[in-house]
Amino acid sequence: MGNGLCSSVLNVKRVCITLAAVFIGLRAVVEASTSRSKKMMEVEGKINRLKRHAVKSVQSEDGDIIDCINIYKQPAFRHPALRNHTIQMAPSDNPSITITGIPEAFTKRDTGSSMFGTSQLWLKRGSCPKGTIPFRRIEKNDTVKASLPVDYGRKKARNSHPSTEMDENKVQNLLQSNHSMAILMTEGYSYTGAKGDIKVFNPHVEYDDEWTTSQIALKSAVLQDYECVESGWAVNPGVYGDRKTRFFVYWTADSGKKTGCFDLTCPGFVQTSSEIALGAAIHPISTTDGLPYQITLYLFRDPNTGNWWVQYDEKTNVGYFPPELFTYLPQTAQTVQWGGEVYSSRIGGFSPHTSTQMGSGQFPILEESSGYVKRIRVRDNSMILKFPEQIDHYTDEFRCYDVRFLGDYTEDPEFFFGGPGRNEFCP
Repeated sequence: MGNGLCSSVLNVKRVCITLAAVFIGLRAVVEASTSRSKKMMEVEGKINRLKRHAVKSVQSEDGDIIDCINIYKQPAFRHPALRNHTIQMAPSDNPSITITGIPEAFTKRDTGSSMFGTSQLWLKRGSCPKGTIPFRRIEKNDTVKASLPVDYGRKKARNSHPSTEMDENKVQNLLQSNHSMAILMTEGYSYTGAKGDIKVFNPHVEYDDEWTTSQIALKSAVLQDYECVESGWAVNPGVYGDRKTRFFVYWTADSGKKTGCFDLTCPGFVQTSSEIALGAAIHPISTTDGLPYQITLYLFRDPNTGNWWVQYDEKTNVGYFPPELFTYLPQTAQTVQWGGEVYSSRIGGFSPHTSTQMGSGQFPILEESSGYVKRIRVRDNSMILKFPEQIDHYTDEFRCYDVRFLGDYTEDPEFFFGGPGRNEFCP
């Protein structure tokens, strides 16, 4: 009789513990759902406020809506550090002037570099008036693809791989889980600018939460919490809702953990141009056997304000990253990188590997059919645009995405990169 009573008591305790666990689990689900709903309402409120500030809207042939927003109503000024920011409408001086006073774009080795330049599709249907900026309208469905609405527009935080043959600084900066890079890089000096011609393709992206970019990046404090500013082109369904090739800018002050985002999806970047829309589709696009369409990008620090400007195709100053966003970058960058980056949860020892492509999707065996960066330049404290004095190339996964640097027997060194992702050698 006593044993039976004890058994009953134990059973009751087990039931109570089980019910308590179920209750705690249900409560966590409800709280998470409530939190997500609250964040969704916050995002929807921000979207609606931006729509109300539009003085004109342009319907692009690719389905985008470009709202022309008063320059003083742009998202940047919601950042706490920029509440009293004064807009710098143009750089202090011509950033492409060399020490001799000759524009770098017109020196002998650079003649004809923009022969196959690109434009943006939305400009076929209209333009934005002066005093406004073109803002690619963010739809509610775009934010749903983020793990949390507050994370919309961010890169996933990067954690270093456990081991490598490279030195510790490069480990933290390059070998990062779920990110695969194929880059040319320079470090060891104080950099105030970087430039290059980047060939534009439309590589395959396998899943909606993956992305591929070709870009120029300047970084400082390159250990656990590096700061960076970037610009280039991306195929990023999680941010843009499709698989078109689009122009982007990006920043972070803590290696993507809590700060930064693509384009204007969070406060930070200050846009000044009424001609270029961040996140808008690029047109036309290169094919492996066609014309080499490219974008020319120049990221440079204004010596008077410390703002990091982004210049598009050597004529349009799109806007800038204010120094208030950073701790180290207000001075100079320590590292410059050119090349490609792919993000996927199936990178870093997982099988099967993602089939998301980099560059053209082809390995850089036949140079002109792969991704490339040409007219590679840096600017240091001498204020001269020049080829870097020290250069290195690197790839995380050479069987998936590879690199090729042509520096010998050529007037101007060139960097080729890319690959298909999953293949017989990268299963």
